[in-house]
Amino acid sequence: MKSLRHISKMIFALAALAWLAPTSLFACVVCSGNSSSSLAVGMNWGIFTLMGVIVTVLGTFAGFFIYLVRRQNAFAKAAEQMAAQNLSEAKV
Repeated sequence: MKSLRHISKMIFALAALAWLAPTSLFACVVCSGNSSSSLAVGMNWGIFTLMGVIVTVLGTFAGFFIYLVRRQNAFAKAAEQMAAQNLSEAKV
């Protein structure tokens, strides 16, 4: 029971410290007004890198489905040709 009280006191103390902390501690570089700092530039490069990864993954996913559709069409065309060839051989 003491450990539960101790944990609740610690949680309350941490919440009070977070509430009393200056709001500038919670602001990002852009929100604090210094958007030309090296930290902001690094953050922007990180965002662009993640966007590049997302575009690459989604492009690969879309390309795979385009490949499947083309493959299906090629197999359907080959099956039609084989059926037509078998039909013409059966008539002869």
